[in-house]
Amino acid sequence: MPHRTEGKPREMAETEITQDARPVSTTRKILGWCVHAFTASGLAIAAVILYLLVRGGPDAFRWSFLLMILATIVDAVDGTFARAVRIKEAVPNFDGRRLDDITDFITYTFLPLMLVWRAELIPAGYEAWLIAPLLASAYGFCQVDIKTPDGYFLGFPSLWNVVALYLYALPIPPWPALYILLFLAFLTFVPVKHLYPSMPGRLNRFATNTGALWGLLAFALVGSLPTDAAPEFTSTQRVLAYVSLIYPIFYMVTSWYITLKAWLKPARPAEEVASAVG
Repeated sequence: MPHRTEGKPREMAETEITQDARPVSTTRKILGWCVHAFTASGLAIAAVILYLLVRGGPDAFRWSFLLMILATIVDAVDGTFARAVRIKEAVPNFDGRRLDDITDFITYTFLPLMLVWRAELIPAGYEAWLIAPLLASAYGFCQVDIKTPDGYFLGFPSLWNVVALYLYALPIPPWPALYILLFLAFLTFVPVKHLYPSMPGRLNRFATNTGALWGLLAFALVGSLPTDAAPEFTSTQRVLAYVSLIYPIFYMVTSWYITLKAWLKPARPAEEVASAVG
């Protein structure tokens, strides 16, 4: 799409056009493709997780969770790299955001739900209900206005990797586990403002800082998971799971508080709004 130059001096418009047309250096192109390759490494990680879940074995679930954490780290930092090299200028004909969405859907939704099935965390014979969170997540990923103008994520984020971890690590019976999955899938369609740690805002910054600590606890929890296919958790592992659960609870409670506060805030009269705008 051409840049608009109306209302600008001719010299300034010509300068912008010249700068836009300036060729991108080979180094930046290479760096741009390196960033895309880094994002695509999430798909390679996903392939290994899929192999582990299909193969099974005494340590398949623990290694799957560890690799999901690695995929989350890749997703968390690739945007920073992309902005550093100005990726859209370096590689204009390749949509890295679409690659990122594909990778995220697989690693945040598809594989965690597959792990729930393989680990038999929900009642036997009711595995088809896992299609509900799968489709709900697809709906969320395809929403154009999923991110609000004031810096929040609208609807339940597709953090099924986190959900799967706690369904696995906590002594939650199969039926309540299924109800939790279906309830969270339903919340995908509810316009609740959820914290978006990478966006500006005091609460988002607090979520980022505390989320880093939670990430260390989650890594320690996953690293301590038993290797037996039918795990027997120690009291220390259970305590670690409950302590680390504080952050997800804070995340959900705070998100609902922000939303309810906005819903219950009285609407401003039309004349007052018009006066404020004027």
